[in-house]
Amino acid sequence: MFNRGSGCYLWDVENRQYLDFTAGIAVNALGHCDPQITSLLYHQVSHRSPSTPHEKRANNPQAGTLMHTSNLYHNPWTGSLSKLLVKATRASGGMHDASRVFICNSGSEANEAAIKFARKMGKTLDPSGAKHGIVSFHSSFHGRTMGSLSATPNPKYQAPFGPMVPGFTYGAYNDVAGLDALVTDSTCGVIVEPIQGEGGVNVATPEFLAALRARCTAVGAVLIYDEIQSGLGRTGTLWAHGAHPASSHPDILCTAKALGNGYPIGATIVTERMANAIVTGDHGTTFGGNPLACRIAHHIVERLADPALHAAVAQRGERFRTHFERLRRRFPDVVQEVRGKGLILGLQLAQDPAPVVTAARERGLLVITCGTNTLRFVPPLVISESEVDAGMAILEEAMAVVFKTDEHVRPTEGQEEMQDS
Repeated sequence: MFNRGSGCYLWDVENRQYLDFTAGIAVNALGHCDPQITSLLYHQVSHRSPSTPHEKRANNPQAGTLMHTSNLYHNPWTGSLSKLLVKATRASGGMHDASRVFICNSGSEANEAAIKFARKMGKTLDPSGAKHGIVSFHSSFHGRTMGSLSATPNPKYQAPFGPMVPGFTYGAYNDVAGLDALVTDSTCGVIVEPIQGEGGVNVATPEFLAALRARCTAVGAVLIYDEIQSGLGRTGTLWAHGAHPASSHPDILCTAKALGNGYPIGATIVTERMANAIVTGDHGTTFGGNPLACRIAHHIVERLADPALHAAVAQRGERFRTHFERLRRRFPDVVQEVRGKGLILGLQLAQDPAPVVTAARERGLLVITCGTNTLRFVPPLVISESEVDAGMAILEEAMAVVFKTDEHVRPTEGQEEMQDS
């Protein structure tokens, strides 16, 4: 039971320290209890709040800056965050025709909005309603609300709550040959993760995303990229799809998790064509777009869009891979494959990793699983090289205990320096 944190570390109620390789499931990209975010939270709800992006504070010294007004009214921070998301997305090489943003409260809500927008576009193109099918892919995870759950073809999640929303079809990830039969004239939308997080850190091939984009264009279907876990700098670029050409870009881009660094917020970014298909009243949210959440997210996006951070993420990812290679050599019958990019990485094992997770936690390291027998590494993006080394030394010790090897765990040069200090 955790009650405090700082950077890449957490402390439980008994004051035990843990190095965190989970970041709250890829949420705390800037680390725990970031001082700048903490300061923003304080100032936003106090009468000492600095000025808004558009006007100075009123003269009333007792008046605090608004936390919530509902989306019946404008507020300065919703517009500023939306403009920043569009500007940063285009500047990064992602979604070249990003235009408008719907702000909500979570990743599931962002995906729900995308699914509704795709259905609305289908009705616009075919008023009969025949064009309403949604395609997603096996091993995907899009959320736990009924629409996003219906796009998540995993019996573990769906079976207790069936029947699912009708109209959903599932295909094989990275299967280019099967797209023509899967995505048809009755398809209104396709939702896909450029990197499947919960499903095992599976990376979409450039050929698959390009073919998917081409097929959606051919049949008039909306292409939705779910970058809730893979986006906002985690791969070493602002968006995971940013490394792909404009010919592979989506019509809708969904984000959340790192967008609030722990504060609930999500966003659905759309093209101008998509925005024109949605009218006021088609969709809404009571809390989404509130000034407090949007101000925090604005600050976070400014920092996560920094190319220097992206370069550091790529470097840390390579450092993890160096450690993974050493583990593969030491445990050749256990470690099978490394997948992912930047700081969303999966270490595929030949057996259940749950005992490793427990042994690591007992030794002060938090790591989680995904897919089938996969250890998942999604640490804060601000993690240092020494913290990577320290955590991997703990993981190697935990694996040695679980897999009963007697070889002494030798620290790397960086670990030796840290131990000496």
